[in-house]
Amino acid sequence: MSILDRVNYPEDLKSLTVSELEQLARELRKYIINSVSKTGGHLAPNLGTIELTIALLRVFDLPKDKIIWDVGHQAYGYKILTGRKDRFHTLRQLGGISGFLKRDESEYDFWGAGHASTAISAALGFATHRDLAGEDYNVVAVVGDGSMTGGLAFEGLNNAGASEREILVILNDNAMSISPNVGALAKYFTKLVASRTYQNIKSYIWNLTTHLGEIGKKLRYVGRKIDEALKTLIVPNMFFEQLGFEYYGPVDGHNIRMLITILEEIKPIKKPKLLHILTKKGKGYTPAEKDATTYHGLGKFNPETGEPIKVKSPPTYTKVFGETMVQFGERYTDLVAITAAMETGTGLDMFHKKFPERFFDVGIAEGHAIIFGGAIAAQGRRTVAAIYSTFLQRAYDPIIHDIALQRVPLIMALDRAGVVGEDGPTHHGVFDIAYLRHIPGIVVTAPKDEQELRDLLLTALERFDSPWTIRYPRGQGLGVKLREPIVLPFGKWEVISEGDGKLLILAVGTMVNPAIKAVEKLGIKATVVNCRFIKPMDEKLLSDLLDSHEIVLTVEEGCAIGGFGEGVAAFAQTRGMPKEKVVIHAIPDKFIQHGKREELLRILGLDADGIANVITKIFEVTEAKLKGKR
Repeated sequence: MSILDRVNYPEDLKSLTVSELEQLARELRKYIINSVSKTGGHLAPNLGTIELTIALLRVFDLPKDKIIWDVGHQAYGYKILTGRKDRFHTLRQLGGISGFLKRDESEYDFWGAGHASTAISAALGFATHRDLAGEDYNVVAVVGDGSMTGGLAFEGLNNAGASEREILVILNDNAMSISPNVGALAKYFTKLVASRTYQNIKSYIWNLTTHLGEIGKKLRYVGRKIDEALKTLIVPNMFFEQLGFEYYGPVDGHNIRMLITILEEIKPIKKPKLLHILTKKGKGYTPAEKDATTYHGLGKFNPETGEPIKVKSPPTYTKVFGETMVQFGERYTDLVAITAAMETGTGLDMFHKKFPERFFDVGIAEGHAIIFGGAIAAQGRRTVAAIYSTFLQRAYDPIIHDIALQRVPLIMALDRAGVVGEDGPTHHGVFDIAYLRHIPGIVVTAPKDEQELRDLLLTALERFDSPWTIRYPRGQGLGVKLREPIVLPFGKWEVISEGDGKLLILAVGTMVNPAIKAVEKLGIKATVVNCRFIKPMDEKLLSDLLDSHEIVLTVEEGCAIGGFGEGVAAFAQTRGMPKEKVVIHAIPDKFIQHGKREELLRILGLDADGIANVITKIFEVTEAKLKGKR
């Protein structure tokens, strides 16, 4: 029997020897690789935290002690060792366990998170309750160095250090977030040791040893080692102690014996403390070690070779967007592109390679990205900020206060709009229509296919006179033949088919194609409209269509409350159409769990069959009312 077979909960680690724990790490790493190869998921970050996870569960007493993981896509090993090994094969599958931590999934998941930089603030909250309640337990926050590019992490550090409450922050330093870390913070330590005083001393010692022959060479070798130690030990110590933390490290994050020793030593210290560990993303799996960005999160793959299992399919919206940005980068020499730690995820890696001087990755700092990009756009330079819909929520105030209020013509490309699939409720981009539509002066659009994505992007770049958003989904496009982009008439909808005056279907973005299929499936005549401009609505066309149709069905891959349908219903009522004549078909008022995108759309009734069912019910209700009148 393997050691992993004997371990199900943290207490099972307490009696194991260090050698057995090291064997457990090897088995756990292999177990995760084999399992994720079948389900897909976040591989590289989890392989980098195996030893840390084992050491934490060995030293601390869970669930009394609290471990808060920043994000959660580095906690697969934690899930397996906290009672979920027998369910790990269901990871990110419909009805299975989440790819992130989830409070209602396990008593060991003390704080759930899918967005970065939150762990320190949450840990301080747990520590504050502990002290106010007179209780006694340890609180640990595990934070990746990528999350330290987010301002929220520093808000937490600042307050935690000032509070003087006992809390342990573990900085997992693997020199990468999803895209390589960027910004002044990543260069902070280097700048300090580059000071003139430091360099003068270094030069003096170096010059002195040049006259000492072989002894001098040996002294210079020792000097280099001391130099490296100064950079990694003295400088971080200064930085974090200024924030009120006792600093320890850096420590080899893959040495279980060392991790256990230092955790046991600092555990009793009753003050804010930070342990700096050095890890390798993708540790123990050569493909992931060589290409941590690709293996950060991926679908099914061959565990022997690391090769992704590819299915022939149309290009993704992300790829089409990235290629179109390169095309427009050649056309518009003033065009710049911005992202927030999602260079590859947004497809802007292609733009970066072609126009490195016009590409900016600001790290996990969405609010900054919007203000930074807005200021560039305000100077008359075409600027596109590509950010996942769910992450743009973190920039809500800057969108209102800095962009819309000042009518700054920043173009925001919202990748992963709608349900995204296996990443679940923290990543579904279902709120953007509602949180954008009510903002004065902003343009909100959604393409029906990948070609219209290109057209809307060109239209935004050509007009460049107001804040503009384009929402598009995760995954493959429809496979339409791409042509040269054209400028679309501003604010105008597209009538796809003319009906008989009974049913009007107003579909948004991804719902246009299934709406067309639903009508074909039922064999009815209905007017189907591509409402590519969510705001402003095509009020002239809408007025005419309301006057000429009996029932209106709106369909959108977004939340019903505050969405496009409510906007149509409100407009219809101003024209005297009864409220019950407008049927809103959208995502209900609840958080949608994880599963394959097509599964979730089917469950939500947002596929062709689901829309057809809604249409059938509309006609059944109408017929019943007519019979009642007779």
